[in-house]
Amino acid sequence: MSRLQLRLFEGDAPKFDASFGDLRRVDLDQTSWVEHFPRWLSRNEVLLDSLAKTDGWEQRKRWMFTQELDEPRLTAEYHALAQAPDPLLRAIGGALSEHYGLPYDSVWMNLYRDHHDGTGWHGDKPKRAKSIVPVLSLGETRRFLIRHRDGGPSTSFTAEGGDLIVMRGRCQRDWVHCVPKETHPAGMRISVNFASSQQAAEDW
Repeated sequence: MSRLQLRLFEGDAPKFDASFGDLRRVDLDQTSWVEHFPRWLSRNEVLLDSLAKTDGWEQRKRWMFTQELDEPRLTAEYHALAQAPDPLLRAIGGALSEHYGLPYDSVWMNLYRDHHDGTGWHGDKPKRAKSIVPVLSLGETRRFLIRHRDGGPSTSFTAEGGDLIVMRGRCQRDWVHCVPKETHPAGMRISVNFASSQQAAEDW
């Protein structure tokens, strides 16, 4: 994305770092790593408020042993990024596509209402030998943990509002991640996950 395009979001509106300059890379092993861009999106609370008010949120359920329970979060999914409820999401998707050389064309979001909401250990799709999965955090600071599928210690990231976390390499195949519930009060958080149909369809 050009500097001219970035200037569209200057002023009081949120703006993102199209240069992806402030990078903190954490190597999990020789083939998997995480890129953490702190405060990548400024004034993230504006986008948080916009997305929280959309009508697309739904309460999903999942089977746990012998009963069906509500997931401890809300979810909204847009199979076409062009249909995303805020134009800033489309601009961010374009910046990610340009930076990583991969067309991000859909988005799904998870809303954690408070510290009682969270998600257990899981891997995102696609579970390829090589994948790039960006997750933008909005709102309350929460822990983001990742550990090997075979168990062992976890690596912890502090995801603040506006932080971008990108899982790369074999993260989805060899590793699992979670957003644990908290024992101390915490406010609303939304995670915005950008996906690519091309990445899902083939080992590019």
